Amino acid sequence: MLKKERVYREILYQVLEKNNAKFTQLALARKFNISLSTVNYAIAPLSQMNAVTVNLKNFVVTDPRKILYLWASIRNLKILFRTRVEMSVSEIEANMPDNIIFSAYSSYKFRYKDTPADYSEIYVYGDSSLIDRFPQTDKTSNLFVLEKDEFISGYGKLTTVANTFVDLWNISSWYAKEFSKAMEERINGILEQHSY
Repeated sequence: MLKKERVYREILYQVLEKNNAKFTQLALARKFNISLSTVNYAIAPLSQMNAVTVNLKNFVVTDPRKILYLWASIRNLKILFRTRVEMSVSEIEANMPDNIIFSAYSSYKFRYKDTPADYSEIYVYGDSSLIDRFPQTDKTSNLFVLEKDEFISGYGKLTTVANTFVDLWNISSWYAKEFSKAMEERINGILEQHSY
């Protein structure tokens, strides 16, 4: 995940899940151990598209949807490995180790306790240790392990609302579109409560 994507994830997490729209670049730089210039580089296009208002001491998110769609458009899912697991989706999810983070369909299902469509693929953030548990095969893949960054675990066992959306946005299956649409509706509901 690019450094600026970590900034976008944190901003959208705070807005969508913590109802906080005010930030300082210094606090973001410290949180992710990156330079102020890197944070400034991430914020500049947000200011240009009127998604944030930059003040002398902070910046305020004014249009989180623009940030969400910008992130979705630059997101590149880095797949560490993929494999076929001869189990049902629920069994695969149940057999995941504690150190993974569920994304995409599984994250949606566990967060909202329903699904807008049936799905047959699992996306998780993890590391190469999963190869021991789920050996690679040449068959059509149904388990995709995405590269886990050092900060993602701080958000819990599921990807953030925004992270789930941008991952779904970048998956090509027909049911990813159904899930993306359902996520958009849920995000719109959150934003309407806070008058964005």
